[in-house]
Amino acid sequence: MDKFIINGKQKLSGKITVSGAKNSALKIIAATILLKEPVTISNVPDLMDVRTMQKVLEKLGATVEYCKDSSTMKIDPSTINSYRAPYELVKTMRASFQVMGPLLARFGNAEISLPGGCNFGPRPVDFHLKAFEQMGATITTEHGYICAKAEKLIGNHIYFDFPSVGATENVIMAASLTEGVTIIENAAKEPEVVDLVNFLKLCGAKIQGEGTGRVRIEGVKELQARDFTVLSDRIEAGTFVLASLVTNSPLEIVGAPISALEVFLEKLRLCGHEFEVHQHSLVVKPSPNPKAIKFTALPHPGFPTDLQAPMTAYLSTVEGTSLATEGVYENRFVYISELNRMGASIELDGNKAYISGQEQLSGAQVMASDLRAGAALVIAALGAEGTTEINRVYHIDRGYDDLVGKLSDVGANIQRVKR
Repeated sequence: MDKFIINGKQKLSGKITVSGAKNSALKIIAATILLKEPVTISNVPDLMDVRTMQKVLEKLGATVEYCKDSSTMKIDPSTINSYRAPYELVKTMRASFQVMGPLLARFGNAEISLPGGCNFGPRPVDFHLKAFEQMGATITTEHGYICAKAEKLIGNHIYFDFPSVGATENVIMAASLTEGVTIIENAAKEPEVVDLVNFLKLCGAKIQGEGTGRVRIEGVKELQARDFTVLSDRIEAGTFVLASLVTNSPLEIVGAPISALEVFLEKLRLCGHEFEVHQHSLVVKPSPNPKAIKFTALPHPGFPTDLQAPMTAYLSTVEGTSLATEGVYENRFVYISELNRMGASIELDGNKAYISGQEQLSGAQVMASDLRAGAALVIAALGAEGTTEINRVYHIDRGYDDLVGKLSDVGANIQRVKR
């Protein structure tokens, strides 16, 4: 149970580099199950969730080697001989459920424990299961495991009531090796979905419409292994932007995926901040007198829900009353009480948070309740007077590659303390 100790109000300067996208890497690793030959995935971040997905594939029988120094993962899926993703792994990471589609498509069999992950409200896997049933799978629940079987999957027309990222990705992977044509209506449009499709298409999948609400997949008999580089993480990039702003410190964010951050950056421009966009980086120019704003977290291309908590933490230091509305997940404001412990003044009304900006936050002992809540506490601590102790940082480890090292390199007074 490590913790972060952060002494706030330190000026930052220099360049900070964005790692590969967690939510892209995890799904691409799962998609390698569809292949029969070794493949190398580059720009894979060194995260707890990535290590968990590695263990899931190894439990299935694949051979996996991860090189931290080069951020590459070599996977040989030809040795897969099991179809069960065990409870002890799936309970810690929801993305483990993404192996169901590839296993069903390649082997006609999958047994996945009911998933876990961050605890901010129910995120049922019904969309996944109903889609697989429409494609011909039989779904049963036995001893805490969801068991899916299909002698042969058949393409179908699938409609989602909500643009679920996980369900969209799971169905796209399964449909890539499924006989006939599968059409997904109201598909998720996130950049990570597009990145997964780019990988599958490189391997020979026939997919159209990625990044739109209607995706068409024409199944092929087999895919060919092709090496691939994961896109940069827009949520990590956004977090570094907010670290720059909360400390009123110009920073250059190297590898920031600008096109995936348009709405986020536009909201910050409304605050009064300026940005220089270069070919491979984003230079943040904080305003000394930022303004309060309103924003709503929505599915892409809306404001990213994963940046709602860090943004709220930043706005708690901005003069005036800001309004944050959560339009994706319920109960995602559980971190508010911890920010208020640091001197923030935030009131909740259903899915809305009214943020009265304070001239000064103060360091305190706080606790991360989930991954993005942990990032919010880091942002608040960087801008606070005094020392903040953040506990349960294993949540943060799930989504940020060497956060302490990267922030230290640009001047933050942050350290990791092992217990």
